[in-house]
Amino acid sequence: MTDAVHPETPQIARGVSTATLIKRDLWANAVVIVLLIAGMQAWSGFVPNYIMPAPLETAAAVGKVLTRDIGDILITLLRLFYAVGFALVAGCLIGAAMAMIRPLQPYLKSIIVINTGIPALSWMLFAIFWFKNAEMRIFFILAMILIPFYALNIYDGIRALSTDLVEMVETFRPTRLHVLRFLILPHIVPYVLMTTKSIIGYAARMTVFAELLSSTIGMGAKMGLAQNNFHMDQVIAWTVLLVILNLSLQGLVAGAERLLLRWRPEVVVR
Repeated sequence: MTDAVHPETPQIARGVSTATLIKRDLWANAVVIVLLIAGMQAWSGFVPNYIMPAPLETAAAVGKVLTRDIGDILITLLRLFYAVGFALVAGCLIGAAMAMIRPLQPYLKSIIVINTGIPALSWMLFAIFWFKNAEMRIFFILAMILIPFYALNIYDGIRALSTDLVEMVETFRPTRLHVLRFLILPHIVPYVLMTTKSIIGYAARMTVFAELLSSTIGMGAKMGLAQNNFHMDQVIAWTVLLVILNLSLQGLVAGAERLLLRWRPEVVVR
C-alpha cells in the first residue's frame, strides 16, 4: 500500500530542464521591459524631454553612445574585471588564512568585520585624498569594498567542511599542500562562484559610482557629463547599457557555474 502524498508536502524534483527555467526568466524580463517602455511613453507625454524623453529618443541615444563612446564601456569593463579578480584572489587567501591559521583568525576577522562597517562613500573620499591617479583610486575603492565578501564567505565555507571528510583525508597522512589541493579548493569553488554571482552587479554599480567621482573617462564619468548638460536621454541610455552589462555579467558567471559544477545534480524544490 502506497502512502498518499499531501499537496503541501515539499518534494524534490530532479532533472528539471534548465532551458525551461531560462525561457521563463526571459519571458518575465520581456514583460517587465514592455511595461517600462509603455510607462516611459505615457510619462513623456506630460513632461519636458529633460525630465523624461520618449522611448524612441532614448533608443537613438543608445545607438549614439554605442557608436561614439564604446571605448568608455570597455574601460569600465576592464576596471571591473581586474578589481573583481584581485578581490577574489585576496579575499580567498584572507578567508583561508582565517579558517586554517588559528593564531591569525581573531585579528584577520576583526579587520574584515571593521572593514564591512565602513561606508563605501568613506572609501571613495579616502581614495580621493590618498591617490592622485584615477585608476588607483577606482581600484582601491573596489578592492576595499569587495574583498570582505570573498573573505567571509570562504571562511564560512571552509568551516562548513564535514568533520568526517577531514578525518578520512587525514588517514592518508597528506601534506598541507595536498589538503589544500584535493579537499579545500574543490570545496570552496561553489562559494567563490556564489559570491561572484552575488556581488558582480553591485561591483558594476560601484565602478560607475567611483568613475563619477574620480575619473573623466568611463561609463560613470559620461553619465555625470550627460547629467550636467541636462541630456536625460543619454542618462537613460547609459543606464540601459549598464543594465545590459549587468545581465551579461550575471549570465557569464552563471555559465561558468554550470561548467565548473556540472558534476553536481540539479535539484529544485516544488
